[in-house]
Amino acid sequence: MQTTLVAPVGFRGVGLHSGRLMRLRVNPAPADHGIAFLRTDMREAGLVPARWTFAEPAQLCTRIANRAGASVSTIEHLMAALAGCGIHNALIEIDGPEVPILDGSARPFVEAFLARGLSRQDAPLSALRILSPITVQDGDALARLEPAPRLEIDFSIEFENRVIGRQAMTLDMANGAFVRELADSRTFCRHEDVERMHAMGMALGGSLRNAVVFDEDRVLSPGGLRHRDEPVRHKMLDALGDLSLAGMPILGRYVGLRAGHALTGRLLRTVFATPSAWEVVTLTQAQAHDLPGAGVGLEDLALSA
Repeated sequence: MQTTLVAPVGFRGVGLHSGRLMRLRVNPAPADHGIAFLRTDMREAGLVPARWTFAEPAQLCTRIANRAGASVSTIEHLMAALAGCGIHNALIEIDGPEVPILDGSARPFVEAFLARGLSRQDAPLSALRILSPITVQDGDALARLEPAPRLEIDFSIEFENRVIGRQAMTLDMANGAFVRELADSRTFCRHEDVERMHAMGMALGGSLRNAVVFDEDRVLSPGGLRHRDEPVRHKMLDALGDLSLAGMPILGRYVGLRAGHALTGRLLRTVFATPSAWEVVTLTQAQAHDLPGAGVGLEDLALSA
């Protein structure tokens, strides 16, 4: 069965890259609506569906846009929270071009959604089942989707920074694993990258309160890391958010090696351009039970601490 929120949930905060104050409200939506954004500052531009067909190139984030010129960027943490809580239908009203960064993770979204409550809808749920492997590469970065009975994420990163170094993690995403293992992991950057991003007009709203900042062998952010391998966990969080642009849950195994938003987006486009590699299936009760948001509750979030 499909799922939406019981009632609207509001958020307020700055955009990571724009530095602008944004107000956002996630509203319940009817069955088969999917996830879509509405720019309340330009209502005449209509909806921007959170689908891969509306994604467009962006640096260091995921952005969607419609033909009327309405765009919304940095949607990945919110999209991951929706997917990780098993929310299939929502109308997201936002008064600017970027989702608030909040604490740099998906946890504030997840906490608010689970506290407000979810409503099951009397409608069947479809999923994208991967039938054969599809791989895309860009230099030494790789992203792949391959057959698996339910969603798994296998991610590896490697940085010269000694605190980050090489990190790898594999996670079966069923039954609240996202909420327990990934939701509180924050976006991260190296201190030497901050000035470069500022010069590019990016990360203007970034601070030590909404990102993990590394400086050689030190973590500058107060309180240090939430997990020893928080960077790779955050990359997995991003991957779930980007994969949710498929418009339905995925039954398959995602492998990411130094992959980012652009490469995962390219992977989705390649998958959908290869009809023999996938099929849409109506989920059985047993299959739906293994989805990331199945049976998730606030107690799962408590276990992430």
